[in-house]
Amino acid sequence: RETIKRRRRNVSLSEAVVNIYKAPYTSSRQDAVKLYKARKSTDYSKLDTIALKLQGGPFNALFVDIMKYPDFIFTPESIDDYVFSFDRSTTINDKLIYVINFKQRENILEPMYQGKLYIEADKKILTSAIYSLNITNRGMASRMFVRKKPRNARVYPTQVAYRVDYLEKNGRWYYGYSNALLEFKINWDKKLFNSVYSMTCEMAVTDWEKNETGNIPKSRDRLKTSIILTDEALGFSDPDFWGDYNIIEPEKSIENAIKKIQRQLKRVKSDSGTSKP
Repeated sequence: RETIKRRRRNVSLSEAVVNIYKAPYTSSRQDAVKLYKARKSTDYSKLDTIALKLQGGPFNALFVDIMKYPDFIFTPESIDDYVFSFDRSTTINDKLIYVINFKQRENILEPMYQGKLYIEADKKILTSAIYSLNITNRGMASRMFVRKKPRNARVYPTQVAYRVDYLEKNGRWYYGYSNALLEFKINWDKKLFNSVYSMTCEMAVTDWEKNETGNIPKSRDRLKTSIILTDEALGFSDPDFWGDYNIIEPEKSIENAIKKIQRQLKRVKSDSGTSKP
């Protein structure tokens, strides 16, 4: 699910069901994503004179899987630029969890991350990570995220935050949920007031199946990392699939939406005999 808000008003809402072909965690091969169903609701009249779009689609959430993509946050070259410390341990689902704080060293000028790692004490498994980008240097932070903007606008992030959760299944841990939150402020030349926008992307896994054959979709059938989901949804909207669940409800949790989508997927499977995503 993707949302774009201007202050507190929804400007763009998108939801999609995708198949993720997860590459092994020991492999450098990137995960593949195939779109199954998508839809959107957009009101660009609320966007002033700028059409704000979020590039990346499901990959914005998928790349938060730091066990698969550690180089987005920790690299062999940057790991020494962080300070790690123990926080107070906690208990989640009757399991002892170590909490590790991390932040960039004070002498490091480029934007890096700070946050917490939640590690299952017995097996030393990462169960969650919650972190945010240091955006003190507005110019450098802006260049990391803004691909294109009007000449008379200065755009910079005011908050960049991420979360990833892993779920245990049959004694092993798998990617289960992630979200990304980006807030931007736009200062316009010769305008008294600025514009504030927030963009969120979240994804939750509804089911896992072992890929016995190892096959993945052909390149032309896979989503590209440059996808803009709000544009893609125009061609994939399927009213028959969404059925009674015909209104995107951003105020309700993604779990609530998934319950309704799963009912539709089960109906599609029973009617056609096709495998669900």
